Amino acid sequence: MKRKFIPLLAGLGILCAARPAADAQEFKEHIKKEFPVQRAVGTVLAIYDLEGSINVEGYAGDKVVLEIDKVISAKTSEQLETGKKEFKLEFEQKSDSIIVYIAEPYDTRPHSDWQRYNNKDRHIEYRCQLQFTVKVPYDMSLDIRTVNNGSLTIQNVNGSLKAHNVNGGIAIKNAKGATEARTINGGVTVNYLSVPTDSSSYYTLNGTLEVTYPAALSANIQFKSMNGAFYTDFENTEPLPLFVVKNIENAGKGTMYRLDVARRIKFGNGGTVLKFETMNGNIYVKKQS
Repeated sequence: MKRKFIPLLAGLGILCAARPAADAQEFKEHIKKEFPVQRAVGTVLAIYDLEGSINVEGYAGDKVVLEIDKVISAKTSEQLETGKKEFKLEFEQKSDSIIVYIAEPYDTRPHSDWQRYNNKDRHIEYRCQLQFTVKVPYDMSLDIRTVNNGSLTIQNVNGSLKAHNVNGGIAIKNAKGATEARTINGGVTVNYLSVPTDSSSYYTLNGTLEVTYPAALSANIQFKSMNGAFYTDFENTEPLPLFVVKNIENAGKGTMYRLDVARRIKFGNGGTVLKFETMNGNIYVKKQS
């Protein structure tokens, strides 16, 4: 039977490396790392990439297995040699986390002061792309991030999920935990095996948000879209009062108040808060068939 979607409400710097020329110099390397995990629940794998895709899949094992295809490219052999010597990928394991990040020529770990840790005026004359293929124990949590020329894909991971992209999409399958999925240019697609018990959020500036939940969904959904609409095929829904946040801003002539308004819908009996926001795109909340 063809599904019918019910429209509820409508109308609602980063480093960009140029692609090398066809005759550019290249260096390729395949890296494989394994990290034993004593207790998957509560342990986080964090990957902070800059350019390239990250693909993570859960499995019935007790190790994190990382396979990384590294490609360094440059216009000249001298620039390539600089990249081979300088580029540095780090791996750190602690009792509750495994962290993978680029240490040189830029530190890709999240910092409150990017300029302090990275010389933003420096011109890098080579490019390095990392493609990650990862297996983790089912119950681990994730914090994965990339910026350019790549997508983020996660499947069969039960823990909490944080996926951040800039120029690319995010696809999550068979999730169970609280989710934070954010990108700027790309769509976000998520499929849940069970409704997350903690608050979750989904954001894109330019793209579609499409999230599928079990038929027994009970949640309060909060959403904003400037140039798009909100659609669902769940029938047991009820509009709630507008959610308004007052933010104080200091203007030249005194204090001003900026009101941030979001619409809300109760699904089923309500409960967990699920937040959706996009500037240019539709929002779809779907029921599993």
